[in-house]
Amino acid sequence: MDITTTNTNSANPSTNPDTPLFQPKAAIESVSFLGLGAMGHHMAKHLVGQFDRVMVWNRSFETAEAHAKQFGTQAVSLEQAVSADVIFSCLPTSDVVDSIIEQALPHMRANSVWVDCTSGVPEQAKQSQAKLAAIGCQFIDAPVSGQTAGADAGTLTVMVGAEAAALEYAKPAIDCFAGLIVHVGPSGAGFAVKAVNNTLFAINAWAAAEGLSVLKAHGVNPSAALSCINKASGQSFATLATFPDRIVNREFPKTFTLDLMAKDCGIAIDLQTEKKVPTPVMAQVASLIRAASNQQAPGTVDFSEFAKFYEMFTGITIEDD
Repeated sequence: MDITTTNTNSANPSTNPDTPLFQPKAAIESVSFLGLGAMGHHMAKHLVGQFDRVMVWNRSFETAEAHAKQFGTQAVSLEQAVSADVIFSCLPTSDVVDSIIEQALPHMRANSVWVDCTSGVPEQAKQSQAKLAAIGCQFIDAPVSGQTAGADAGTLTVMVGAEAAALEYAKPAIDCFAGLIVHVGPSGAGFAVKAVNNTLFAINAWAAAEGLSVLKAHGVNPSAALSCINKASGQSFATLATFPDRIVNREFPKTFTLDLMAKDCGIAIDLQTEKKVPTPVMAQVASLIRAASNQQAPGTVDFSEFAKFYEMFTGITIEDD
């Protein structure tokens, strides 16, 4: 398993003398996982057997109970879950995480680390870090990439924004479901990288939909075209996996939803706006993905169904004849 660290900040950057020092235990004894959705369900299972206690919590407690029965975790209340040495969360948005942190603060132990694997908002990560530092804890934004297959296999790429000492302490727990951990910067940096990554994917996917539609209009089957493209310079993750496994076969299995992809693209555009960096392609595709998402109720369709929205423009279905 590869681990890359590029940031060497100390664990206590605050100059406020009243801020408690972060002094974690020598080793992690207990971990918890909050949010057992498509990704968290698999990620949490890899913690079992690695620590003395592995707790799970979900807003639907029945889901936590089912996880405990299947994998040997312990379904607990939120108050119990946030007493762990390392607390993982994997939830739909930063707003949901913020709400749970507010509920959790009175029940947290000093010197614990909260590792948020949500695809979140960088500024909210900084705010969460400030709240937790005030009670002697640390917050790590650690969004993941690799889809449900990577979560199942324990090979996710983890993009970490954190103080170096917090990552050093939490790393043995993160390592349980990671194939690559990269420390990309301070609080918020992990969320920023994830948002740009997902926007780059959206750009590649939208471009592939356009290209394959042009080819089909000229009588070329999409699968035949992809066989060439995926051995040539036009390949991307979208052409290698998304189109053959989800779109051309018309299966569209629901994992990561379209509204969440639109959310991530929006975060990337907010970052661009903040620094006034011209990004016309990113902005255009983010707008198109948002338009596609607006056609569906939140949480109802897979991200790959953006292709159906594009097909409305062309009248061409991206499938083999």
